[in-house]
Amino acid sequence: MKTVILVAMAAFALAYVAIVITSLRGAVKVWPSTGHLVTGFVTNFFDTLGIGSFATTTAIFKFRNMVPDELIPGTLNVGHTLPVIFQAFLYLAAIEVEVTTLVLMMGSAMVGAWFGAGLVARLSKRAVQLGMGAALITAATAMLMSQFHLFPAGGEALQLDGWRLAVGITGNFLFGAISTLGIGFYAPCMTLVSLLGMNPAAAFPIMMGSGAFLMPVASARFVWSRVYYVPVAIGLAAGGLLGVPLAAFAVKSLPLTALRWLVIVAVLYAAVLMLRSARNPRT
Repeated sequence: MKTVILVAMAAFALAYVAIVITSLRGAVKVWPSTGHLVTGFVTNFFDTLGIGSFATTTAIFKFRNMVPDELIPGTLNVGHTLPVIFQAFLYLAAIEVEVTTLVLMMGSAMVGAWFGAGLVARLSKRAVQLGMGAALITAATAMLMSQFHLFPAGGEALQLDGWRLAVGITGNFLFGAISTLGIGFYAPCMTLVSLLGMNPAAAFPIMMGSGAFLMPVASARFVWSRVYYVPVAIGLAAGGLLGVPLAAFAVKSLPLTALRWLVIVAVLYAAVLMLRSARNPRT
């Protein structure tokens, strides 16, 4: 069954690439700059090591005025989709989890992302700024919880059933929907499955698999609606596809605790900038 999931993931990736290529016909500005490629490389390198990519990328966007605020959610999703799928391929086969639980939770996240992306694509600039500000604060809070080891410990279960499965499916649907605004999917999913008594190791394939399926679905809607910044999204994808394997195979150790503190400060500052922009209709 795991082979079937990986084949389906590859099919989603190929279909997504075809959608993006088709949408780029006639586009005036497509090629990314060196800065766009470096941003994709760095953010996905650290995402593979467990720091996350959405909040860090948004902070870079805000500091460098790289992407208009209203295009940030679409650019994040479109740009990080292929690196996330790559991560899922590298790690999904390594950890066991009961197949029914895995498939149902991945499916609910994917459906949630479809509806969420459709809503986010129609939001006004100010609504996006407020939502992204809240997303950055949420991400920083999750990072702080990780720093202080405040996430629930979890149990030993490798599957969910009964009411726990129903709660897991509902939660993943909601997380998939709100992730399209730029709120990271992994931290809330990890918290949920741990609270439901699952082994935290079993949460990993659920998180990675859900991300690999929900992101091309959400990103396709952003592509069709043309609410993303093309050269930056391509830079994130191309740079990220280089950063993921380097982090996975070549890097053995980094001072991640100190690095997370720097990321938390940067993300909180970016949240302040985003919320200030929302207060000023000229920005």
